[in-house]
Amino acid sequence: MTAIAPTGTYSIDASHSRVGFVARHAMVTKVRGSFNDVEGSGYFDADNPAASKLSVTVQAASIDTRNADRDAHLKSNDFFDMETYPTITFASTAVAPVDETTFTVTGDLTIKGVTKPVDLELELTGTAVDPWGNTRLGLEGSTVINRKDWGVNWNAALDAGGVLVSEKVTLEFEISAVKAA
Repeated sequence: MTAIAPTGTYSIDASHSRVGFVARHAMVTKVRGSFNDVEGSGYFDADNPAASKLSVTVQAASIDTRNADRDAHLKSNDFFDMETYPTITFASTAVAPVDETTFTVTGDLTIKGVTKPVDLELELTGTAVDPWGNTRLGLEGSTVINRKDWGVNWNAALDAGGVLVSEKVTLEFEISAVKAA
């Protein structure tokens, strides 16, 4: 069983965290990507998890799908229009415990200037004191969104039917956060 994290303010350790996504490509396979420039913070209240908060800011141009041409297309107006909308943000509006280590975090996700509510199920995967004396906590979770709800509409029809890029996209969160001294 995972020990509950101590109450306090935490900052995301970007070098040990991942904010990523998975979308179906050509109806036959999945393409995975990440955003390499992520920052955020939160407050975790062990006694009253509903008082907890989380905010995350992603620099959209840090997108990385391990293919430069695809990354350039994703940065364009066809998808994220990153020159106009350089950040993707999430700000929690409610936190509800599911069990001792799982929480439903409801919040506002903003992509391309469009803000919509989403629910993330986040699991507290552990807490530890690192060799430098920092208290860390780990969170993992995901949610599925329809990218068209945020105006990310580009697609191409396939000759055999279907489309090149799925409308449904899974957002993935693997977060290591450090408690403020």
